[in-house]
Amino acid sequence: MLTSEQISPDKIAADYTSAFTETLGCVQAAVLQDGLVLFTCENGRLAVGGLRTGIIRVKLLAGAGPGDPIPMHTTAAVIREETNPGGREAEPKLRDTGLSYMIETAGMMVEVVKQDSSLRFLNESGQILAHNPLLAWKEDKAATALFQAAENTHYYGLGEKTGFLDKRGERYEMWNSDNFSPHVPEIEALYQSIPFLIVIEPGNAYGIFLDNPGRSVFDMRASEQAFTVQTETGGVDYYFIAGPKIKDVVGRYTALTGRIQLPPRWSVGYHQSRYSYMDQEEVLELARTFREKEIPCDVIHLDIHYMDEYRVFTFDPVRFPDPKAMIAELKSLGIRIVPIVDPGVKLDPDYYVYREGAESDFFCMKPDGSPFTGPVWPGQSVFPDFTEAKVREWWGSLHRFFAEMGIEGIWNDMNEPSVFNECKTIDPDALHGNDGHPATHQEIHNLYGMMMSKATAEGMANQLGGRRPFVLSRAGYAGIQRYAAVWTGDNRSYWEHMALAMPMVLNLGLSGIAFAGPDIGGFGHHTTGELLARWTQMGALFPFCRNHSMLDTVRQEPWSFGTEVEDICREYINLRYALMPLIFSVFREAAETGMPVIRPLLLEYPDDSNTVNLCDQFLLGDQVLAAPVYRPDTYHRVVYLPEGNWFDYWTGERREGGAHIMAHAPLDTLPLYVKEGAIIPRTAPAASTEFLCSEELLLDIYTPENGEGSFDLYDDDGTTYAFKDGSCNLHRLTVEGTEESVTLRVHPACLGYDGGWKKWTVTFKHLGFAGCRLDFGTEASGREELEALDQGWHFDSTAGELTVVMEQPSEDVELVVRGL
Repeated sequence: MLTSEQISPDKIAADYTSAFTETLGCVQAAVLQDGLVLFTCENGRLAVGGLRTGIIRVKLLAGAGPGDPIPMHTTAAVIREETNPGGREAEPKLRDTGLSYMIETAGMMVEVVKQDSSLRFLNESGQILAHNPLLAWKEDKAATALFQAAENTHYYGLGEKTGFLDKRGERYEMWNSDNFSPHVPEIEALYQSIPFLIVIEPGNAYGIFLDNPGRSVFDMRASEQAFTVQTETGGVDYYFIAGPKIKDVVGRYTALTGRIQLPPRWSVGYHQSRYSYMDQEEVLELARTFREKEIPCDVIHLDIHYMDEYRVFTFDPVRFPDPKAMIAELKSLGIRIVPIVDPGVKLDPDYYVYREGAESDFFCMKPDGSPFTGPVWPGQSVFPDFTEAKVREWWGSLHRFFAEMGIEGIWNDMNEPSVFNECKTIDPDALHGNDGHPATHQEIHNLYGMMMSKATAEGMANQLGGRRPFVLSRAGYAGIQRYAAVWTGDNRSYWEHMALAMPMVLNLGLSGIAFAGPDIGGFGHHTTGELLARWTQMGALFPFCRNHSMLDTVRQEPWSFGTEVEDICREYINLRYALMPLIFSVFREAAETGMPVIRPLLLEYPDDSNTVNLCDQFLLGDQVLAAPVYRPDTYHRVVYLPEGNWFDYWTGERREGGAHIMAHAPLDTLPLYVKEGAIIPRTAPAASTEFLCSEELLLDIYTPENGEGSFDLYDDDGTTYAFKDGSCNLHRLTVEGTEESVTLRVHPACLGYDGGWKKWTVTFKHLGFAGCRLDFGTEASGREELEALDQGWHFDSTAGELTVVMEQPSEDVELVVRGL
């Protein structure tokens, strides 16, 4: 418990800027070498180069002399050019302008001023995009980079941080921390550290990615005219990522650090968890209850109590006497198990995992050459050095234990790493091999969890015979999205934490982590029926959808609060499964482009001032707008609809955008709106994605009066990697409306998957015609007659809807609906 002692006057630190006294001084020489411009300055060296179009790397070597090399290796966050399409463009050009050096790269320029070594980033037209007037450091080589900011600058990204969407006026620390304390706005560091800041100024957006996995600070609070990026170790190594639009910045950042892998479809379903389901029979009874109550569920998570005295890669022989049989029965119900795996290995000479690791020196070492040990759940434990390829390969191979039981997903927890000692993690002076670039734990702390997830993902992929694994991680660094989904850690069953989840997951999405979500209902404290109902409504549309609660809190399975709440939870979990064709298609977009699955309105409407800090609503893809209710006893809320026309998903009421409206939201209603011109694919919901095999696709066209819309509809087997060899279906859909007609065009861009939907039922909603004509198939007199046709249509003049049935298009199709 903290007391007033914490604010004693002698604890107030001096202004941090006064400590950074050393600067580069003037430029003495510049040379172009291996795609980089190397500057020798009075007090250090600087490297500047164009990595790929729109991205510039800047690295400071503080205090270096003219002959000192500048090591340019990167962390594992950055995808190497040879494995990344769109790698390095043409070599940069260097010009001496007299007062400065000008570096020309693909798409932009960098000016380095000779007098003070300051940097300006410019577009091809010479417009200044950003100004870095100061690089400075202390005697201990802790460093800072200062960037100028305009009065109306706004800040986004930075991954998993508390607070609102816009980070203006905030300060955040990058140091992966197991922070069980209630998550409040003043918490500066949580489980993940994504040192990527998006800066938006009038007419311009850019990103700063600091590739430093030690402790760092992004400070947008100290000044309205500037922001700073500070490091404790490793100096300054940052990437400037050009816009001019926020989508350009996100796309380029995710090209640099990677995008999500297309996950198995089952992992996009509903997950149920608790700390803990204590034995085999409780798990089976839980699964049977989901099926009896007809509530969809794909995954049950096992927390630490499934293990034998918390030893990883074991099952407790009493509580789980036959896990393989349990897993087989669960799979027959369409449910998979995802067990928790922590990095702490019990220090026990009789335990095979410890013995194997110790014999091969696979654990983190102290400076004296002995293994670092610290207490976690099993007691005194050792910790694998995941920065080494040989250790990752060994750890990955251990997952054969799970794969042979039929397990296809793993939950990595406590991987900040969390240690129950004074510094709460591995000692800062512990040593890591770091694949040939030795470093202390203080220098690479934030990489640990990501490298564990890399080991897990690659190990599971090797064990599953061509099936896609699922990995969930609590800790991460830039690039974690390539290996794992993430959740936002130990939140609470507070309404405030439900509200907090929206900007947190939205900024994670802007930071490249598209597969993310909070614990639905809250992990700690005690939820209520109303809170669970509202949180399930919201969580059903989040990328990662898991209900999770803590030991000794009230139960919060969907049926825990009576029939009314159970019915609401069932309805919205069913909605998730009904919208699976939409959700999975948006996941495919995230894997291809880096755009988030759920998005702040700012991303799609960057020129709308109402979206700058709007974070109690979100978009699913770019077509569906959700406005959750996040306060108790609240049955109305204000919703902002951006430009264009929108339709209430439940009532069909048309609302004009560019305005705030008052939505009526009784407990069973999530305010949900669909953009005019949207193309929404649906299917019949099922108990599990395993059974989501309806051959009929329902395609709702929210007919534009005068405008257009588009959607890429994607499908594959949801399980294997065959899609990489073309075994998938991709239909590019466009709709265009005028006063006289509506045209739907379907272009099959890829038809390599034999499964999926054989029949399409297309509904043109909200047609403004009294009657219509369509030269396609047979006109049916009613819906029953239409259902019997392979190809035909029916117009319901009362509802204003035209329904068309067809086989899945195998060639270009154009449906032209003309009004009468």
